[in-house]
Amino acid sequence: MSKFISVLWLIFSLTTAAFAQSGRQVITVPTPQPNNENEDKNYSESAPRKPVTIYRPALKKEKKSKKDSKKPTNPPEISSPGEVAADVDAVKIETKLVTIPVSVFDRSGLYIPNLRQSDFKIFEDGKEQEIAYFGTTDKPFTVILLLDTSPSTAYKIEEIQDAAIAFTNQLKPQDNVMVIEFDAGIHVLTDVTNDRQKIYKAIRRADFGNGTSLYEAVDSSLRKRLSKIEGRKAIVLFTDGVDTTSNKATYDSTIAEAEEADALIFPIYYNTFLYNRNIGRGGVMGSSIPFPDDNVMSPIGSSSREYALGKQYLEDLSAVTGGRVFRPESTPGGLTVAFEGIAEELRRQYNIGYYPKDEGQAGQRKMIKVRVERPNLVIRSRDSYIVGKNNQTQVSTK
Repeated sequence: MSKFISVLWLIFSLTTAAFAQSGRQVITVPTPQPNNENEDKNYSESAPRKPVTIYRPALKKEKKSKKDSKKPTNPPEISSPGEVAADVDAVKIETKLVTIPVSVFDRSGLYIPNLRQSDFKIFEDGKEQEIAYFGTTDKPFTVILLLDTSPSTAYKIEEIQDAAIAFTNQLKPQDNVMVIEFDAGIHVLTDVTNDRQKIYKAIRRADFGNGTSLYEAVDSSLRKRLSKIEGRKAIVLFTDGVDTTSNKATYDSTIAEAEEADALIFPIYYNTFLYNRNIGRGGVMGSSIPFPDDNVMSPIGSSSREYALGKQYLEDLSAVTGGRVFRPESTPGGLTVAFEGIAEELRRQYNIGYYPKDEGQAGQRKMIKVRVERPNLVIRSRDSYIVGKNNQTQVSTK
């Protein structure tokens, strides 16, 4: 027996030596460990939007309004919204105090109440700032329901009306609504009111016409309507994003105006491209003859390039104001759940104010980061603001 064991040991020794001489070695590879860096943090932070290059094909020459020709503006820095996008109201502040409305949610989207000033930290250009003001808001707000009634959305008009009414049903009695429709022109269907029956009737009166003056509708809503209204405000924009007839406002002018406005914009995006390309029905815009994509003879506002530009415009519009784009067919829980979230976010926010340690130069963009001393939270707050002339601060805030 002992001889047998000795033989086995000799064979094992020789085999080991052979592997060693051949250079083959059995290397134990450690099992990769998951990266729990974010989970290990005992705080949560707002995330900056990632800058993107805007795709703007040469569709038609944009005309400058008289206002634009008298006072040239620098093109805005456009960013795309990320998962934790900056959701903010944009306000002009006539003092050096910068006020940032902030929304805080858990990972399931539930609002986090009862946070204290000591739970927050705020940073500008990477430097922590001293919080000079802290408060919460639970106040009524004003919202414009901006309805696209152009030919391209004609077959969606009932769905748009139903969605607008669904949003109205999420509001509290003291919240105010204005209903505006646009095709080639802009039509106010009801002025600011909290009378629900007036709002419902106004929405049902919306009917499609000719042309799409989307840029002018956004410009009018921001500059002529909401600018005269105090308090928290927003635009819920129901559209496919394609503009065909605006002359007094442009892509650039409305993006710049939205960035400085004191309203959030939430586009509800309806992709009408396939329908208007003769897919799923007999003809394009009532025609029975299909046309090739991007053909120069195609009706204006029907090419894939124009739809790509329209979708990008809505994303930029929501990004610079702090809103979000919703697609009815891909919104978890449907638009009703999305509308509940919009109303809740508008109504309940934290406000943080500070005096910048470095005032900066006129036109300089300052980067903002908000931190909450609790882990695994989603923080929505503006990621930047622009220093105005004479150190007046133009801030996009939540």
